[in-house]
Order: sequence, then structure tokens, then C-alpha cells
Amino acid sequence: MTQKIKRIALLTGGGDCPGLNAVIRAVTRTAILQYGYEVVGYRYGYRGLYNNDYIPLTLDTVSGILHRGGTILYSSNKDNLFDYQVEEDGKMVKKDVSDVAIENMKKAGIDALVVIGGDGTLTSARDFSRKGVNVIGVPKTIDNDLAATDVTFGFNTAIDIATEALDRLHTTAESHHRIMICEVMGRNAGWIALHSGIAGSADVILIPEVPYDINKIAEKIHQRQDAGRPFSIIVVAEGAKAKDGEVVVSKIVKDSPDPIRLGGIGNKLANDLEDIIEGHEIRATILGHVQRGGTTSTYDRILSTRYGVAAAELINEGKFGNMVCLKGDDISYVSLEDVIGKDKNVDPNGELVSMAKKIGISFGE
Repeated sequence: MTQKIKRIALLTGGGDCPGLNAVIRAVTRTAILQYGYEVVGYRYGYRGLYNNDYIPLTLDTVSGILHRGGTILYSSNKDNLFDYQVEEDGKMVKKDVSDVAIENMKKAGIDALVVIGGDGTLTSARDFSRKGVNVIGVPKTIDNDLAATDVTFGFNTAIDIATEALDRLHTTAESHHRIMICEVMGRNAGWIALHSGIAGSADVILIPEVPYDINKIAEKIHQRQDAGRPFSIIVVAEGAKAKDGEVVVSKIVKDSPDPIRLGGIGNKLANDLEDIIEGHEIRATILGHVQRGGTTSTYDRILSTRYGVAAAELINEGKFGNMVCLKGDDISYVSLEDVIGKDKNVDPNGELVSMAKKIGISFGE
């Protein structure tokens, strides 16, 4: 190593996610116990970098947070410092203020920065790395859609929550002979819907990667009815769409780097099905942010801890500009340059989809 590391910083960006606190804890404990680093955490993601808003992270600070959802450092998904909204001459304008953040880190004596986030947050991490900042990335998203790692932390907790919801909806559907629709998150990837749908005994799984035909869904429901099963469970990913339709957008957040908010496909699907199926009550449940909160699953606690320890190790080894990742059973790392803009989607011809079809699950094709 050419630089002696004394003080490192962490930040969490983007949406909250189960396992963030576990990563913070693992980085902090490893950095202090193994390498003797001082650790601080910037609050509210990149906004904290710009405002020089940070807190010390000690063994006491991170005590008791392993299981907790959310992030003790708070987060923001609207603050891209390379295109940041500032006031000039009484007007709000977008500017590149990344140099302000870099100067703040220099003044604070920060030798390395651990950035925990998804595609948008890690894009800025890569850009800071290009400007000479010693950066290590950690992949976070419940959507599991980052191609550079086999699994992102937060995904397992999300599918556990979705599966439990399906178990609960199942009893009501069976008792009242209803069609129950459960809308789950995932943006443009169907991983949450696919995994929870298989585990939750869904009859129909609708994912963005397989545009659906509403008539095929009705056909599946009628088949079940003819077989003496007058109820059905449908899981639909928020990014799913009909073959002749578009994704359903709940709203546009103009000041966000990713302004499109998906949502509402569950209710749309319920209305569409009621138009072509007689004699059935159809109810839609939108899980929404329930999937991102609460207690972190055992798997995600362990994966997050592995990622956090690996991030501290990469700092000690001077391997900056990389993101820790999971490849098979092994923790590894990949260049941030190879992470950005490479999404991981469900393969419609893959083993999981094929297996689901073989046990009778319909994808509305």
C-alpha cells in the first residue's frame, strides 16, 4: 500500500433495505478490531458528504443493530452530487458539487469511503473513484437486480415477507373462494415475485420479463374452478405488464434521479379480470414498503456481515474502486466500472421459471 489508512467513512444511499445496519456494524467492528481504523458515518447518504454531516461510529454505536431494518445513518435517494440541486441567484439549479464533497472528506481526514447502495448510489461511487477517492462499494437492493453479484443483501428478507403475506392471503382466498392478487416490489426485475410466488404456492406469477395475456390468466382461474378449486392466488411484480400494454406508474417524482415510481398493477389487474370473469370476487393487496422494513432475516444478517468484513479487508489491501460481491459460495470483488448499468433479470427460459411451469404455475403466457 502507498497510503496509510487511519480514518474511514461509510454512507448508505438509495431506498432503505434490510441488512444495511448489519453491514455498518461489520465494517465498523472489523475496521476497529482488526485494523485500528477510526470510523465515521455520513448521514443521509451523499447529502451528508455535501453538508459535512457525519457521526463517529464506535463499537458502542453499532452495538445492538445487527437485526434492525433501516439504517442508523439514514438515507436519501434524491441526492446525486454530480447533478445536485442548489440555489443560485434565487433560483434552484442543478450543478456538479462533487468537488465540495471531496474537499469535505479531505478536511475530515477520510482516507477511504465505503458506499452501500444500489445501481444509482454505486454509479456515484464509481464517479468518485474516477476522481481519485478511495472507494469500496457494497451491493444493496431488495430487487436482486445487480448483475455483478449473485445475491444482494435485503432480497432474502423481502421474499420472506412476501411469502408470509401469500400464506396469509391463501387462507382468506380459500375461505371465501376469492381471487387474491398480491403486488410485490422489484422494479423491472421479477425476482421477488418469482421466488415468493413459488414459495407461497401461487397459481399465477406475473413478472416484467414475461408480458402476460389477461385471457390466459382467466383460463388458469377457470381450470382451477373446473377442478374443484374455486379460489386462486396471483403474485404480480410492480413492473409486470400485459402483452399489449405498458407498466403502471403510480407517480413521477421530479426531483429524483430515478423519477418513475411503479405501482398499481395489482388494482389494474383486478379490474381487468373482473371484466372478463363472472362470479368471482377479486381483491388486490399491495405490499409496498412492508417488504423493506422490520427485522432482517438470518440469511441477510450473515450475507451483510460477510460483505462488511470483506469491504474492510479490501480497504486494508488497498483494492479501491471495487465492489464486494457474492460468486457462488464465495465472497469476491469486482470493479465498480463493471457494475454500473448491468441489470440482472429473470431468464424466462431459466430453470426456476421452467420448474414453476412444471408444477402448474401460470405466467399468463
